[in-house]
Amino acid sequence: MGSTMKDDPVYIPSDCLETFPFSDQPKFFNTLQDVGKCYYETRSMLMRERNQGLTTLYNCFNDPCDDSIQKLRELHSDMDRAVLDSYGWTDIQPKCEFIPEFDEEDDEDGGGRPKKKQYRYRWPDDVGDEVLARLLELNRQRALEEGQLLAAEVDAQPIDGKKKKPAKKKSSEKTEQPTPDLFTAGKGDA
Repeated sequence: MGSTMKDDPVYIPSDCLETFPFSDQPKFFNTLQDVGKCYYETRSMLMRERNQGLTTLYNCFNDPCDDSIQKLRELHSDMDRAVLDSYGWTDIQPKCEFIPEFDEEDDEDGGGRPKKKQYRYRWPDDVGDEVLARLLELNRQRALEEGQLLAAEVDAQPIDGKKKKPAKKKSSEKTEQPTPDLFTAGKGDA
C-alpha cells in the first residue's frame, strides 16, 4: 500500500519497503540470496544474448507462445518457493499460469479489430489473495508487537530522561499519589 499522485500509485520507501513484513528467519537468508542471484544473473545473460532491455524481455516472459524464456520462468518459480518457505508457508503451492490481463469485452481495439491478447505469467488470484492476506496479518501482528515494545520503552523512561531518586519522607509527611504521565493515563480504565 502506498500513496498516489492523481490516479497513479507512488512508491514511497517509508510506506512500502520499511513497513513490509519480510521473513525474519535467518536460516533462509543464504538460500534466498542464492536463488535471487541465480535469477538475476540468468536474466542479465538473456538480456545481453538477446540484446533486449527489461521491458522486451518481460514481454517475452509473459507471452505463452514464447518458450525461449522457459529457464527464467523456472527460476522465478524457484524464487517464489524459497520466499514462501522462508515464511514457513509450505502449504501454499504457487504455480504460475498465463492469465489474460483484460476481460473478454476488451478484445477489440478502437477500430473494431481484434486486439492481441496480453497475458501475465503469474499466480492465480486465489493464491495471490492468500499470500497477501497472510502478509497483511503478519504486518498487523508485528505492528502490534512494535507498539507494545514502544509503549513499554516509553513507560520505562522518565519524561526528562533522568533517573529520579525517590525523595526521603519525613514520618509526619502525608504520602502523595504519583501523577500519571501522559502515556499511561487511562490504562486499565473503561
